[in-house]
Amino acid sequence: MTTLVHGSDTLTRDALTVLQPGFVGTTAPDWLLRRIGEGLSSVGLFGRNIVTPEQLTALTAQLRAERDDVLVAIDEEGGDVTRLEVKQGSSFPGNYALGSVDDVELTRAVARELGRRLAQCGVDLNWAPSADVNSNAENPVIGVRSFGPDPDLVARHTVAYVDGLQGVGVAACTKHFPGHGDTNVDSHDALPRIDVDLATLHARELVPFRAAVAAGTKAVMSAHILLSALDPHRPATLSPQILTGLLRQELGFEGLIVTDGMEMQAVSATYGIERGSVLAIAAGADAICVGGGLCDEDTVLRLRDALVNAVRTGELPEERLADAAARVRALAAWTQAHRARGAGSVPGAAVQEGTAPGADIGLVAARRALRVTRGERPYTPVTSAPYVASFTPVANFAVGDETPWGIAAELERLLPGTETGSYDETTADTALAAAGERRVVAVVRDLHRHPWMIRALDGLLAARPDTVVVEMGLNEAEPRGALHIATHGAARVCGRAAAEAVVGTGA
Repeated sequence: MTTLVHGSDTLTRDALTVLQPGFVGTTAPDWLLRRIGEGLSSVGLFGRNIVTPEQLTALTAQLRAERDDVLVAIDEEGGDVTRLEVKQGSSFPGNYALGSVDDVELTRAVARELGRRLAQCGVDLNWAPSADVNSNAENPVIGVRSFGPDPDLVARHTVAYVDGLQGVGVAACTKHFPGHGDTNVDSHDALPRIDVDLATLHARELVPFRAAVAAGTKAVMSAHILLSALDPHRPATLSPQILTGLLRQELGFEGLIVTDGMEMQAVSATYGIERGSVLAIAAGADAICVGGGLCDEDTVLRLRDALVNAVRTGELPEERLADAAARVRALAAWTQAHRARGAGSVPGAAVQEGTAPGADIGLVAARRALRVTRGERPYTPVTSAPYVASFTPVANFAVGDETPWGIAAELERLLPGTETGSYDETTADTALAAAGERRVVAVVRDLHRHPWMIRALDGLLAARPDTVVVEMGLNEAEPRGALHIATHGAARVCGRAAAEAVVGTGA
């Protein structure tokens, strides 16, 4: 490829500054360190980059040895979407669980503890919280990542979450503007379209974002969705009407506007990542998130040169790129100042559950989020090793399929000898044959969205009415079983709280 201008050029530095790329590995590759030296101001971390808190701390120190004001970002929502604990499951319940409790002080405490752990490891920008109002129960990508379907509830918990993170020096990035809740398409796969009028958007989708802006969220992430009432032609990430007209001018947001991942099909399939990135910056975005799927040096160079070339040809005003870069540097300066003041805890300290005041807040929250419904017959707690039948839908891209979920591991801890099976598009007969004479615990996720899962559970309950049902997704279906436990999310701590209820030691 052709490098258009020399690496020391101001324009090139600005183009690098607005990128938030990812990489492969648990240490920073040489190419990434070189680009940081040339002006790259942000790095995004994913589950593939993290093994232990100590390793993560060493990685962020390695990045800052090149440049002490580099922004280190992560997609750590807690709940179903975790990068810190991608192989274990999160120590914190997600938004749906917190919204179901509806205690803003609890939400603030959870976000603060999560932020403390991020700060200890040197991470200072979290692409969270989700402020989407999950008004469509068929939504395949938001679901339990939302605080719920009520705009005012979502707004107050979004504010609490932002306060919790930023109180320990971790910048919040409220997403997915102007609201991804009323979609039935995952923008990782295609372009969702929302056809509601402006009055509905203002009364529903925009309520949490107005609150987050008023609360001082340092960043906002755009959504790759088409809102025909605002812009019938371009998705929000590429729309001047939405990013500049609505977010900047009408809502008065002065912080950093970050795009959702530019490699997602909702943008890349139509525009390509290079043109998409140019259009996003021109529309008012300040930082280009890329790296969930594309995570190599060539991607960084392609985007850098596309931005530089767009300025050279007049497609992208140079002052717009300079303004975007200045906003990135301003946020970096804010986080650097917090680190210098010692916000959070001492870098490098242990960050495992139980090591600091409030460190068990995630389990406390998960227990409070349980909703337990008993069947018509008296419930007899499970006292011998059961069979756990986990009915497993395909995971969406944001959640991923690396993170374990369910309650089998936690039941095994309480009842050694517990056996388990994972089923996809199965019938009840298969699970019943595997269970034998054992008591059955059926674990489902978004039961209402999966007809095959409903049929399998119907058959299981008909044959074994003493079955315990644990719903770990949206709690939309009617309670079923001898005991029905709604966890409001599939985080590890949600599984632990549910297991306690199954054996009779919890709710």
